[in-house]
Parts: sequence; C-alpha cells; structure tokens
Amino acid sequence: MNPWLIGLIFLPLFAVVLIAISLGGRFLEEQSRRRVKKILRAASGDSAAEVPETSILVEEQREDPVTALLAQSELPGRMAKFIQQAGLDWSVTRLFLSIAIGFVVGFIVGWKLEPLGFRFLSALGLGALLGGLPYLFVRHKRNRRFADFEEQFPDALDFLARSMRAGHAFTISLEMLGSESPDPVGQEFRTLFNEQNLGAPIETALENLGARVPLLDVRLFISSVLLQRQTGGNLSEVLIRLGYIIRERFRLKGHVRAVSAHGRLTAIILSVLPIALVLGLTFIAPGYLKALADDPDGKWMIAGAIAGQILAYFIMRRIIDIKI
Repeated sequence: MNPWLIGLIFLPLFAVVLIAISLGGRFLEEQSRRRVKKILRAASGDSAAEVPETSILVEEQREDPVTALLAQSELPGRMAKFIQQAGLDWSVTRLFLSIAIGFVVGFIVGWKLEPLGFRFLSALGLGALLGGLPYLFVRHKRNRRFADFEEQFPDALDFLARSMRAGHAFTISLEMLGSESPDPVGQEFRTLFNEQNLGAPIETALENLGARVPLLDVRLFISSVLLQRQTGGNLSEVLIRLGYIIRERFRLKGHVRAVSAHGRLTAIILSVLPIALVLGLTFIAPGYLKALADDPDGKWMIAGAIAGQILAYFIMRRIIDIKI
C-alpha cells in the first residue's frame, strides 16, 4: 500500500489523541477546583446554586471557548463519579487516554489484519473493542464493589442497631461502624461520618451517601433514618427489620441468579464464540475467509452477521436481566 495513503489515514488519529491529551490536562485544574467547591458545599450543607465569586484583584482574562466547554460538560463529571464508585484512584484524563490509546492500537491492528473483510470496518470494530476495554474494566470494578457492599450492608445495619441499643448515639455508631467494618461498607460510612463531623447536616451527608452508592437498599436506609428524625420512633428496631428485608431480598436475588445461570452462560458463549472463531481463522488460515470477504455479496453477508450478532446479544441480555 502507498505509504502516503497510510500517513494520511493515521496522522488525523494521532492528532485526535494529542488534542485529547492536551484538553484532558487543561481540564484537570477545573475539575479539582469543582471538587473542592463540592466538598465545601457538603460541609456547609448548602445545596443551592453557587454564588458568584467576588475578588478585589484585577479581573482575570476570560477563558477560551474550549476550556469553557469542558467546564460546562457533564461527561467528565459523570466519569469522575463513575470512577469513584468503582473505588479506583484513576483520573478522568487517565481513563480517556487509555480509551484513546486502545482505539488507535486496535485501529492499526484491524487495518493491517482486516479480519472482517472490510478494511475500514475491521479497523473501527477492533479499535472500538480495544478502546472499550478500560471502560469495561472500570464498570466491572464498580459492579463488583456494589455487589460486595450489598452483601455486607445487612450486617452493617445490625451493627448500628446493636450499638444504639447499647446506648450510643447514631453518629457515634456511624464512627464505630466505619472503623470496624471491612471495605467498601467501612469506607463509605467513614466518609459519611467525616462529612457530618466536619459540620455538614446529617441529611446532606446521607444524600451524598446515596449519590456515591446508588443502590435500592441504601435509599431505603436513608429514607428510614430521615423519616425517624422527623417523626420519631425506635430507629434500632427499624434498622433490624430493614436488615431482615434486605437479607430476604438478597436471598431471592441469589436464587434467581442460580436459576438463570444456564441462560447467562449460554448468552456469553453464543456472543463470544463467533468472535473467537473469526479471530482464530484469521491467524490460523488467513485465506479461508478471504473468498467471502472479496465477494461483493459476501461483504454484505458479513455485515449482516455482525448486525445480527449485536442484536442477538442485546435481546439475550434483556431476557436474562431479571429485576428483583
């Protein structure tokens, strides 16, 4: 192939990566500033809109449109929250950079190997696959952390109930729970105690807990505590009953997962097997699929197979995804 053509194709990709790196670096300062403001608002209990800052200094130069666009975009903030929920110490820039590098590497490999017959489609497909691996890793860590939290949460509620029955205040019970429980429950309740200990109202600290751990069980716990503070009652008894309900729900969820395990395993095998077969044939017998890829109708058959595979994956996932 003409090297000039290869250069014209790959130079824009590297330019996009460099621009993404520079924009991510410029966004770090703005992101850290917004994080500090959020912590201060949580400590003061102020959930209203931000008050415009005043300064006796000379007004700074207006930011350029790119930085202003990054500051107003919700995607970096959502990704930062997504990483925080996964329990990782990554930055948003590191995640975006990993995705960009994976996409470029996959694009180059797909362009060279051409496993799907269409060179550009192969490059885009393999680039999207490798570029999505960092996001899938963070998502897996997030789901695993939420599953561990959900499993430990009933014991945490029993701990709070026993501590309050022994005569300790609710905030002291939170401190004891955070120091004696394993992560991720201990980490989240330590954060909850530290926020209210720094001066934030307990309502605001509980709302922040619900934002960090968006689980149904946590929302039930927050609603129970807030309702008890407004109407009164025996909070320890409420927490014991709530822990029993969560355990029964968790047991039912485990039973459903055991019943649907065959369907989930079948969906994984049917989704991975065609991809593994194509990649294996590409490396073992490169000319086996070349006749189909070179034929005009064969290319459309390959495209239809890929579309059908993607559609079948989402249909099987919808069938086996049983909500409890």
